[in-house]
Formats: sequence, C-alpha cells, structure tokens
Amino acid sequence: MIVFTCHDNFESMMTCIYDAWAARLGHSNVRLMTEPVVEPELFCQYRHVNADIEKCRMVIRSVRCKISWNAYQDIYRAALHWDPSKLDIIYRFLVLGFSYGSQVTRMLGNPYVSALFKLTRKVTNESHQFREFIRFSRLNDQALFSLIEPKCNILTLVAPHFADRMPSENWLIADKKRKMALVHPADQDYFLTPVTPQELSHMEEARKGDAYSSLWKAFFNSVGVEARANYRCQRNFLPLWYRKDMTEFS
Repeated sequence: MIVFTCHDNFESMMTCIYDAWAARLGHSNVRLMTEPVVEPELFCQYRHVNADIEKCRMVIRSVRCKISWNAYQDIYRAALHWDPSKLDIIYRFLVLGFSYGSQVTRMLGNPYVSALFKLTRKVTNESHQFREFIRFSRLNDQALFSLIEPKCNILTLVAPHFADRMPSENWLIADKKRKMALVHPADQDYFLTPVTPQELSHMEEARKGDAYSSLWKAFFNSVGVEARANYRCQRNFLPLWYRKDMTEFS
C-alpha cells in the first residue's frame, strides 16, 4: 500500500490527489491522509507531497467541469474538517464523481458519498454556529479582534459574513488551534496570515482589559432572570465548549 501524505491545507490536499491519481498505481493500492501521521502502519510506503498551485488548479478545474460546482463546494468544506481520513474520503468521492458526473451528489447510498456529506455537514454547522458566537474586543483602540478555537478550519467560511457586515472596520479573527488569523483592513479584501504564540498571548491580555467586554458582561448579567434560568436547555443551544472564548462566559 502506497500512502500519499501532505500538509493539512487545501492546496496541498488537491496536489496530493493529483499526484496519487497520476501515479497510476490503482485506486485500491493507494491511500491518502493528512499529516502528521501519528501511527505509521507496517508494510506501507509513505510519500510526502508538497503543494503545487498549478496542480491544485487543474484538480479544481476538473471537478467543476466534469462533476459540478456543488461537488466542488462540498469537497472544499470537507477539506476543512479535522478528521485525518478526510483526504482519502475526498479521493474516493472523486473516483466516483469522474465516472458518474454530477449525479454522484445524489448517490447517498454509497459509503464514500455519505461520508463526504457527513464531513461537509459538520463543517457547515460549525461555521454557522461561530457566526453567531464570535465576540469581538478592541485592540489598542484601533482594531477589533476575536479569538476562537473551532474544531474545524472555518475561518474562510465565516469571513464573508463579517466582511459584509463590517466593511469599513479593521478587524481580525484568530484561530488559536491552527495559529492562523483572518485579517480584514478597512474597506479592503480580507486575507489569511499566520500568527505567533506571542501575538496570541498579547491578544489574550488585551481582551482581559477591554472596557467594552466589561460592559457586555454587565449587560448579559443584568438582562438574565435568575428565577427562569434553565441551564440544561441553555446547553442544548450553546454547548459548553463554545463558551471558553465568549466574552459573557469568560
């Protein structure tokens, strides 16, 4: 078994799919996974693949033209999941897609199609929840910032929502888990950039001393009716793991 591995980003994954397909080893003889490889298997040969923008574009163009735009969107969202087996699921989905065309998205009885939609549904739901749960603080009275720690890599999915609602504000959303930040300069396009642990620590300290955070906490506590508190019901709508980066619960 030949195992093709790559870094956990979309460009590397599409390049890995291209190289695995171009190797012509037989689909049943290859497996794809994202790094790090925690437990290498015996009798498997591992091949690392580096990102290649041109190969990535060729895969994207093939998916859009030979399958459908909706299939490409599903693949993109599935690639943002945390599951290390997502890349192999996407590969098997493409094997079917290039054979059956656009109708592959309706073949929910196939295990690979259903597995891909399961990944897509998780990423979509989490991005929808974070659009509601993200809280901003003021950094040096110049920019708004938010620290989040999602299970999936959802920064590019929440970006259009906030860019549409705060087009003339300087703001950033930092993913502490992946050490990446979504940066939006006022009246410009947003972009992704890596952040250092020191920068994250600085933002943590700035969030603690933000006056607007204190006002929001006071408002949250004042509007609550203690006699009508239902914490079990509250956890159904707002799971505990979302709260660690929400101002009113910090």
